[in-house]
Amino acid sequence: MNPILIGLTLYLVVILVIGLKSTDKNKTQSDFLIADRKLGAWAIALSERASGESAWLLIGLPGAALAVGFLEIWAAVGCILGIIVSWLFIAAPLRKLAGQYDSMTLPDLIANYFNDETKTLRIISSLIITFFFTFYVAAQFNAAGKVLNVTFGIPQLTGMFIGAGIILLYTILGGFRAVVWTDMVQALIMFSTLIILPIVGLFELAQADVKYLAAGSEIFSLTGGKTGVVAFVAVIGGLSWGLGYTGQPHLLARFIAIRDTKEIKRGRIIAFTWAIPAFFGAFFMGIIGVALYGADKFTDPEFLMPFMATSLLPGWIAGILISGAMAAMMSTADSQLLVTASAISEDFIHKVANRNLSPEKLLNVSRLATIIVGIFAFVMACTSTELVFSLVSYAWSGLGASFGPVLLGIIYWKKITREGAIAGLLTGSLSTIIWKNIDILNDAVTERLSSYLLACLTIVGVSIITSKK
Repeated sequence: MNPILIGLTLYLVVILVIGLKSTDKNKTQSDFLIADRKLGAWAIALSERASGESAWLLIGLPGAALAVGFLEIWAAVGCILGIIVSWLFIAAPLRKLAGQYDSMTLPDLIANYFNDETKTLRIISSLIITFFFTFYVAAQFNAAGKVLNVTFGIPQLTGMFIGAGIILLYTILGGFRAVVWTDMVQALIMFSTLIILPIVGLFELAQADVKYLAAGSEIFSLTGGKTGVVAFVAVIGGLSWGLGYTGQPHLLARFIAIRDTKEIKRGRIIAFTWAIPAFFGAFFMGIIGVALYGADKFTDPEFLMPFMATSLLPGWIAGILISGAMAAMMSTADSQLLVTASAISEDFIHKVANRNLSPEKLLNVSRLATIIVGIFAFVMACTSTELVFSLVSYAWSGLGASFGPVLLGIIYWKKITREGAIAGLLTGSLSTIIWKNIDILNDAVTERLSSYLLACLTIVGVSIITSKK
């Protein structure tokens, strides 16, 4: 039997067992969505890191570094800075507010904070989450198809079906608790992949006849060969990935669910220790890939990681490390499916539609919502021609620009008004959609930066105007 397949199968079996063992612990909506706030620092920190970095880190970032070189280091730096800011300045205040307003979800917290009796904030927030997370989950399914295609020659569509089926099964069975415990396993596998594979690549590089790194190549340029204003915009565009961490609902859900604010101090150290080497490992994997194979080796640069694993390592080790890519995809997709299900069941059906269902019925509604969103994301993954990197960038921008400025306003600017929050949510989401689809704008400034800044300005302007009334 193929040793790579054995390693991958063992990983998938462990994940399913964890999901099945968590099933009996889900008695209420609170159990299913936030594990009844009984999780500590290690569980939350590793889960936040695993769900935060998705297949983008294992597949997308190395592929981008392979394609453009050292310019992509700014994306890695931006993400690390975003993680640090999120844990230092958002985690503890958000957990305190969630407890104060008895909120299980981000839309619930925003609506309760502003005492929004019209339910406008809750509806807009739920729609934004559902829309952008469908793209995000589709990116993860797409990544699963690529990994299984390169590794086993399985048709990409079949690979997507396998990945989607496993994720949906353990998510609907185990809920948030299963997601977090599987995330812990996945975080460790992802970290191992991102450290071991670049190191093995370096040893291979030391013995190889390097012919793909020409002197003066733009691969070595921190600005991608650009100069002046264009270079500055390119660097800022990479750093702008960090802005999104302030508004990602699936990451903020971890801060809402942690046992108490004391656990956050311990969680910071764990998260930082994981993130810094992992991001630089992903980046250098791409650079080493250029040196070993050349930037034109692959028709799709996002095939690099599974190709390196199968080419440079014994089969059973390659199987474990390729599991890292599957882990990255699963740890993000399951979290996003769960957050989307919570937006539909808790925020929309329970709070907006005022359906006072029993805890058991609400739990079943959440599970049904998970399945429906998963099916939509699978269909989108099947029909999309976008790269994982591009799909994640789009969803990351829309969610970060919609919720990040509003959340920062709630925590640090007491003059923010309900109208300002509504305007910020709409501006962040709509500007992302518009900006992404106008090439001349997107080529000039990334939608991750423009949408975030526009949302901030809108919140301040509208809040000042409406506060006078």
